[in-house]
Amino acid sequence: MRLDKFISTTTTLSRAEAKKVIKKGILINDKLIKTPDYKIDEFKDQVIVNGNRLVYQKYVYIMMNKPKDTVSATEDVIERTVVDILRDEDRIYKVFPVGRLDKDTEGLMLLTNDGELAHKLISPKKDVEKKYYVEVSGELKNEHLKIIKEGVILEDGYRCKPARLEILDSSEGNSKANIFITEGKFHQVKRMMKSLGATVTYLKRLSIGSLKLDENLKLGEYRYLTDDELNKLTK
Repeated sequence: MRLDKFISTTTTLSRAEAKKVIKKGILINDKLIKTPDYKIDEFKDQVIVNGNRLVYQKYVYIMMNKPKDTVSATEDVIERTVVDILRDEDRIYKVFPVGRLDKDTEGLMLLTNDGELAHKLISPKKDVEKKYYVEVSGELKNEHLKIIKEGVILEDGYRCKPARLEILDSSEGNSKANIFITEGKFHQVKRMMKSLGATVTYLKRLSIGSLKLDENLKLGEYRYLTDDELNKLTK
């Protein structure tokens, strides 16, 4: 890997800024280097910048408890994004959200720069189950369990893939439930509930496949996945 690319990848510096730093001299394996296109082994060579050794990570995996009023994007000229929440030292990996949650939806958001894993988790063909906790205005009934299981039909005629509904509490005014789906159509859970005659008032994602939201994470907080979580997720 070129030295300037390595530095821009492992720090908050741009490629142009990295070149300026390199021209002043960078220590690589105790040897002073001033050439931006100098080739290094990003996994083995010891690169020192401002007294700190830079460590290269090809892929990173971040679990976030997404708050409301935040969009699932890497950048937006108007709205705050999930990437905006990250500290500078975590943005250097150029992560992106895996799938999307609506602006007003809370809960588990996975951010990574691993495109292959992201595809595996969001592709409808992979049938990766996502669990949501939902509160609605309206009564969820036992008859709705079968409708969801067989594939509820949305307002545009699309029949959803078979899903699961677990009613936690229900009355004529309000209901609470867990819903498990394996696809991610636009506003899908909200539209599924609408087809049942209910209106979503609160929605939170609790899991993606084997990955469960850490209950210790407050809204807007995040952490890196543990080795165990990552191993289970990539099986």
